[in-house]
Amino acid sequence: MSESRLDYLGPLANSSLPRKSERWKSLPWGFLALVVFPTLISAIYFLLLASPQYVSEARFVVRTANGGGVPSAFGVALQGVGLSSAQTDAFAIHEYVGSTEAVSDLTRRYNLSAIWGRSGVDFLSRYPRLGESATKEGLQRAMKRFVVIGYDSTTGISTLRVNAFRPEDAQKISVSILNSGEELVNRLNERSTTNAVIDARGAKARAEEKLASVQAQMTNLRTKERFIDPSVTASEASRIIGTLLGRVAEIRAEREQIASEAPESPMLAQLDGRIAAYQRQVEVERLKVAGGADSLAPQVGVYEALELERKLAAEDLTQAAGALLVAEQQAKRQQLYLERIVPPSLPEEATEPKRWLAIGTIFLGLMLLYGVGWLIVAGVREHRQH
Repeated sequence: MSESRLDYLGPLANSSLPRKSERWKSLPWGFLALVVFPTLISAIYFLLLASPQYVSEARFVVRTANGGGVPSAFGVALQGVGLSSAQTDAFAIHEYVGSTEAVSDLTRRYNLSAIWGRSGVDFLSRYPRLGESATKEGLQRAMKRFVVIGYDSTTGISTLRVNAFRPEDAQKISVSILNSGEELVNRLNERSTTNAVIDARGAKARAEEKLASVQAQMTNLRTKERFIDPSVTASEASRIIGTLLGRVAEIRAEREQIASEAPESPMLAQLDGRIAAYQRQVEVERLKVAGGADSLAPQVGVYEALELERKLAAEDLTQAAGALLVAEQQAKRQQLYLERIVPPSLPEEATEPKRWLAIGTIFLGLMLLYGVGWLIVAGVREHRQH
């Protein structure tokens, strides 16, 4: 620009916009320290240093055999605190994923420290990072960064996401977690249904033992007394007595007829002998039925008591068998199943971290923090002025 031109502009030339260096100097140091520098550091980390992570995603549902209509025993207990049936069935799996038991199961199969602590991984993403210990508890806390499980209450579907620095590592850890979840569901099934089934089986076994004991007593009684059924034997003895008494009546009638026609007939003595013989036989048969401790009467009482006990034991056995069948059917209806809707995927590209989203989130958060702080400081200054 010519000197005449500069002279013409005069002060306007000196009041031009400040240079870039002057613009930076005009920014408040608080803004630079709280917003600009942290955002710049985060941008350097996420764009240049952060290691790419592969995410294997799987979806599953925990349901009962009838499709979820009847909650499991474990679910019934948790419904008391306001959780739905579908939530309670999946609740155990969610809690298991973040437990030390899950860490133990995974470390028995894979070297998690080597998988999540591979060489070349940045210091903030690897395990163990600054502040984490190389212990089981430290690994459990680190798993919360690499393994995330969520639940959709509208569909009852759970989503498992596993992060790793190699796609095959993410997939195999996801598969292992689902396999361990299925094993946990099987253990829950055993715990929740075993008590009812065991009680029913115990009642059935006791009924069978009681029935077998009564039948053994009846067998011993039959063997000892040499009869099958004393009541039947008593009935047969009663028929014999009745037959003998009928025969005595016939002979007496015949004797009366002969005595009326021929009082001195020698047949009368013979008929009297026959009558006496029949009467003695009647007495013998009566003594067999009810004549003392060895007669049929007390044996019939013992046998009838055993028979009643046998019928009651048989009824108990029938009821116990029915209760066992109901318990087993109920147990089957309450069985939990982990059904994989979407199997663990093998990622083809790294989707974490979301670099620009993370940088933008940090910048906006710092701006909000700075703005709130600036308003507070401005308010304090204004209050002091007044």
